[in-house]
Order: sequence, then C-alpha cells, then structure tokens
Amino acid sequence: MLVARGLSCIRGERRLFSGVDFAVNPGEWVYVRGQNGVGKTSLLRILVGLAHAETGQVFWDNEPIGACRSLYHKHLLYQGHHACIKDELTALENLRLSAGLDGVELDEDRAMRTLRRFGLRGREELPVRSLSAGQKRRVGMARLLSRSATLWVLDEPFTALDTAAVDMLAGVLSEHVAEGGMVVLTSHQPVPMDHGKVLEL
Repeated sequence: MLVARGLSCIRGERRLFSGVDFAVNPGEWVYVRGQNGVGKTSLLRILVGLAHAETGQVFWDNEPIGACRSLYHKHLLYQGHHACIKDELTALENLRLSAGLDGVELDEDRAMRTLRRFGLRGREELPVRSLSAGQKRRVGMARLLSRSATLWVLDEPFTALDTAAVDMLAGVLSEHVAEGGMVVLTSHQPVPMDHGKVLEL
C-alpha cells in the first residue's frame, strides 16, 4: 500500500498544495488532476522520493519511504514527463539499457516482443532520432513491461500518443491494475480507464 498523509509543497514563495491525503491499494489507480502549475509533477516527485514535502510523509507498507528506500524502489517504476531515451541508440538498445539500469536482464527476444506490443514493429532497430514524437513516447512507455514493478507512477503518459496508442496504453495500465498492480498518473486529457480514484489538486 502507498499512503500519502498531509503532504504540502512550496516552490519559491508559492504554496502549490497542502493537506494532500490519499492511499493506493493493490488493484487500484489514482488520477491526479488539476490545472497547469498546481503541483501535479511536484506531487509525483515527492511520491517517488525525488523531492521533499514541506509537511507530511509518504509511506510504503506503513514505513516512511525514506526508511525503506531500497525496498520501495524495487517495487517502483517512475516515468517522468520526458522520456529518458537516447536519440543515438535504437529503440531496442534504449529498452535494454533502461532495463539494465533498473537491474533487470532483458533478453533481445523479450525486448522485441515488448516494442512490437507498443506498435513499434519494424522500428525496433532504427535510431530513436528518426522516430516521431509519438513513437519516442512508445519507446519510453515500453519500459513498463520490461521489469516487474508493483507501483507505476506516470507523469503525462498519454502525451503525444495517437488514439490507437492511447487505447493500447490504457489496456496495459488496466491489465496491470487487474493483476494487483497500482498506478498513480497525471494527464491533461481524459483517461480511458474505469474505476479510478480522482485526486484534484
């Protein structure tokens, strides 16, 4: 279980949010919603331990994440708004590199299957710089299936995706939740998934 209690965030002299409380159990997902500048990305960065809250704490299985950082990160997959991919590498090389950085040995066959599921058949061995913005997003999102993580924290995962890719990604997220996974995400567009909690900032 992921629990946030009394979180507040200040940037400069501006308070972005305060008193944020919510919990995510296995088989649940949360849609963090709000206008630009209200602190959605800042909240996600606090949840994954990349930023500190002004007040409040984040807990993983009843332990503050600072006290169980190694265990928490084994269960966590964070995908920021900007896909961390290298333009000079191929889609296949990027996926295998990111898996290696996550401590996962991803063989070529599995990596190829994952990229094809994300609509990249025929583009697996092209340099990423030759791909469209949407295809680059697909390469980044393919990381979701390259390792086993319980909690997915995703900042604007549907950005730059066409309708077919949005539906495909929503299917991947729904499968993860149905199998007992957890998802926390932000999005500027409607999320085509059912039964999520909405956290309005």
